[in-house]
Amino acid sequence: MKLNVAATLTYGFGSDTQVIAAIEAARSPDQTIISESLTVWPDCELVRDQDPVTGERRFRTALSGQVEIRYRAVVDNGKRIPLVPYARQHAWSELPQDVLPYLLPSRFSPSDEFMRFAQREFCAIQGGGARVLAVLDWLHEHLDYVHGVSHAQTTAQQTFIDRAGVCRDFSHLGIALTRALNIPARAVSAYALDLDPPDFHAVFEVYLNGGWWLVDPTRLAPVEGMVRIASGRDAADIAFLTSQFNCQCLAQRITVSQAPDDAGQQAA
Repeated sequence: MKLNVAATLTYGFGSDTQVIAAIEAARSPDQTIISESLTVWPDCELVRDQDPVTGERRFRTALSGQVEIRYRAVVDNGKRIPLVPYARQHAWSELPQDVLPYLLPSRFSPSDEFMRFAQREFCAIQGGGARVLAVLDWLHEHLDYVHGVSHAQTTAQQTFIDRAGVCRDFSHLGIALTRALNIPARAVSAYALDLDPPDFHAVFEVYLNGGWWLVDPTRLAPVEGMVRIASGRDAADIAFLTSQFNCQCLAQRITVSQAPDDAGQQAA
């Protein structure tokens, strides 16, 4: 599917502030960037980084005063296949080395705290894909999508207690439960078609059957319409803006729409 994605972020910085931004679509094997543009106003020098394995891209710079960041792209995300129940779970000895960190507890997804619950609730289910789908069903049944009950420091334990949160909270708890079942899981930031209201979306991926499968624990957007931005252990690794000092978000606008088949020109 070809998608138009756009982000316009307006921030206020009190003084020269070092920032790291992750708002560009990843140049990954599962999606192709047909055309794109990135502008920062006032103009400033950007240090560009690209992960050689995942294709994720970030830029670093120093910002001050009122700043507007604009990103536009046409992306072909291919044909994303929803997770199937028969996707095979791997033994640890079969996993690629770069996947191993996603078996481990992390700051917002301390999976070691959920071992007993996850094993009792889901271990009898046969098949890796079926187990993950059962986790997603449990999240849908037991969590409410509610703004304001969580904050930037909320962990999976607190969400498990509150039984409510937003997309990052659903993902953190889903990641914790999945890792507790010995299935690698990582957080993903994405642009998402049909997300209402439009925003950066936090979902997660599981490693099964020799590859990563994208899932949305909130069920608010179809995975077929998602454009991956960044991935990591949890939200700390995929924040769209990380700043050295406090800053103020003055405005944010995200749009995602389906593009015509002839949209854009092949990027250089």
